Amino acid sequence: MIKEFQGINFSHSEFIFVGFPEIYEYRHQLFLPFFIIYILVLVGNSLLIHVIRIMESLHSPMYILICGLAAVDIVVATVVIPNMLLSFLFDWNDISLASCLTQMFFTHFLSSVESTILLAMALDRYVAICFPLRYARVINSATLVRLLLFTVIRSGSIMSLLVALAGSLSFCGSNVIHHCYCDHMALVSLACGNTDKNHAMGLAVIICFVGMDICVIVFSYMKILNVVLRAAAGEDRWKAFHTCGTHLLVIMCFYLVGTVTFLSRNLNIQIPTDINTLLGVMYIALPASVNPIIYGVRTKEIRNRILKMFNTRVNKVLTVQVATVEM
Repeated sequence: MIKEFQGINFSHSEFIFVGFPEIYEYRHQLFLPFFIIYILVLVGNSLLIHVIRIMESLHSPMYILICGLAAVDIVVATVVIPNMLLSFLFDWNDISLASCLTQMFFTHFLSSVESTILLAMALDRYVAICFPLRYARVINSATLVRLLLFTVIRSGSIMSLLVALAGSLSFCGSNVIHHCYCDHMALVSLACGNTDKNHAMGLAVIICFVGMDICVIVFSYMKILNVVLRAAAGEDRWKAFHTCGTHLLVIMCFYLVGTVTFLSRNLNIQIPTDINTLLGVMYIALPASVNPIIYGVRTKEIRNRILKMFNTRVNKVLTVQVATVEM
């Protein structure tokens, strides 16, 4: 039952998700497409991690970053999508405030970690292509350790403060969250009292992760394109432009969707609830399902290894079948 109370001495400790309210009666039909997306996320990223793990030739900083990106995509999708699927299928929509804040932290923390990994991958390619003689000295295991510490400190501290500010609020009005998971501003919008600090913190997150990271990423790819297009000719130029363009397109979609979902509530931008909810879900699901293709299948070494694995499996199956027939 939806609870609504008014009073400064009362604060909700239980909340109800109502994702896609305008098509609520058809929400059971949303289970299948999002279930398929989740399976693709698990299979694609797990396969990518497996290939990188078993191939020693891929144990380089760039592929370790790709492996880390795949791991983050699996975890962040698992934090959000299974609960959402249960909600669609069985109408399990309740969540406690503590669970909501926990989900909020991990969702935003892992998304910020993904942003840092994308930044590191762009810098890795920038150094490798623009300063190849310095690559081994600049990009090494020590650099990866420093990157890990930077990621944990930056993402952990900022997202902890974000969640702590949200947890300090009182929720004496509606306890209905118009979203499929515990998004920061979706919860803060239900608070009674002053939420200026929460809005300011939301803007700070956008500036820190989108404003800073995307500028460095775009700068890196522009420099890469400049070097490659001057050195390459004909088909090689097109391949370089296509590769960098694809990476930038996927990255821009990730940041654009994330920015819209964050700022729509911060700046009171009027977006239909269902569209805002869809953008919030795709902000999690789209990169996680597309990254294995962009950074995996389209990478020659990984693609060849995957094809070799499947060819070996097919040959084994055919050999067993032939042997059975002969017997």
